[in-house]
Amino acid sequence: MRRIVIPELLDTDSGTPAEVRGSLRDLRFFNSRFGGIRTATHLIEQVALQTGIRSLSLLEVAAGTGYVAGRTRSRLRHHGIALETILLDRSRAHLNGSQPSVVADARALPFPDASFDLVSSNLFVHHLEPDELIEFVREGLRVCRRAVLINDLIRHPLHLFLVYAGLPLYRSRLTRHDAPASVRRAYTMEEMRAMLSRTGAPRLDFSRHYLFRMGVIIWKEGE
Repeated sequence: MRRIVIPELLDTDSGTPAEVRGSLRDLRFFNSRFGGIRTATHLIEQVALQTGIRSLSLLEVAAGTGYVAGRTRSRLRHHGIALETILLDRSRAHLNGSQPSVVADARALPFPDASFDLVSSNLFVHHLEPDELIEFVREGLRVCRRAVLINDLIRHPLHLFLVYAGLPLYRSRLTRHDAPASVRRAYTMEEMRAMLSRTGAPRLDFSRHYLFRMGVIIWKEGE
């Protein structure tokens, strides 16, 4: 199944305010039920395990409402890991004031070098073309002290079939367009590995998760 880039409506808020809110609620549903929060939790637990650090700061890029970051922080607290989060999104309309946040471009992060332990993204990098993805990761490595975390979809024909089967569940017209578009423009793990090898990171850790999710830890130093 080859990669096809189809513009996603939520990227440009191409709908009514109610449709945008509905699409953001759909994203909460996907992340809660289909592996997003589970994958985010696993990645941060791995960083804590390998570094021995139990209190971490995290910049969540393309964070939307911050639902994933908030739920992940709650889960980690029960495992003895403290997570301090700041949200970043290109659209102020996506942020809801639930956590400290900033409006900015993911490829030009408005922070000094080594400002956070971790820079993370969820369901974001499939929106980027390969050169843009590498630019984002390099910027994330500049801003982080430990690692950049990627939590995203895996492109696969069965994944696309399941997305179409779930269309009646989606609340927003935007989601009914964007969900299959996201799978079509997502990367395979092999493609992601080849792209990230160009970032100069000393180590890449990949993991597969429930319902065609990939997790990647891009280490700044060889932990």
